[in-house]
Amino acid sequence: MAVAELYVDLSPTPYRERASRLAGAVVWTRTAVPGDVAPVLPDGCMDLLWTEGRLFVAGPDTRAYVSDEAGGTRFAGIRFFPGTAPSYLGVPAHELRDQRVDLADVWNAGAVRRLTERVDAAGDPAGALEALAVERAADVEPPDPWLRGAVAGLSAGRSVASIADAVGWSERQLHRRALAAFGYGPKMLARVLRLQRALRLARDGVALVDTAALAGYADQAHLAREVRGLAGAPLGELLRR
Repeated sequence: MAVAELYVDLSPTPYRERASRLAGAVVWTRTAVPGDVAPVLPDGCMDLLWTEGRLFVAGPDTRAYVSDEAGGTRFAGIRFFPGTAPSYLGVPAHELRDQRVDLADVWNAGAVRRLTERVDAAGDPAGALEALAVERAADVEPPDPWLRGAVAGLSAGRSVASIADAVGWSERQLHRRALAAFGYGPKMLARVLRLQRALRLARDGVALVDTAALAGYADQAHLAREVRGLAGAPLGELLRR
């Protein structure tokens, strides 16, 4: 998945992101704007997040998530490459699906309190959060290499059966491993990655009929149904935001 090499501002919400030192991850910051209800769309990822006094985890989403934080609230986060967060966090992804969970519910509460104080006190909370993630990654077993191949294959529109064959598993085995890694099965992951592919094309100005074909939908109506189902809004509205 492509990541920004430099910080970029996105309207209407002040948001910046950059590539992380942790392979495939993205470090981001955001300040909430009063009245902003732009949804966070499913992307196959999990995030470790900070806001003052709190560290928490955003599990893998199967639907759009709309936050209700007060205007001016600052956030920093590290978005892990799809499937890799469970290795770093030590919890299967499906246990966090469609949830925002305090890190103290996943790790030792005392340790999390000290880590939260450390990030709170940092002049650059995003950098401190990234350092925390890099340190954690050095202390645990790395994510299984099959994950990147599976994500690349599904992103390219390959079938679940072909992905299973490539790693020497049955589709049932692949499904079980995908639940732990991604939070849902490979078919759902394929839908999410296809949605993100369509959004990138549409935002680049590709006509919707061509977007549907290039992203792998049967037709434009199929694209519209999938966007509504996963994002909770028509594609046109998402593009205006």
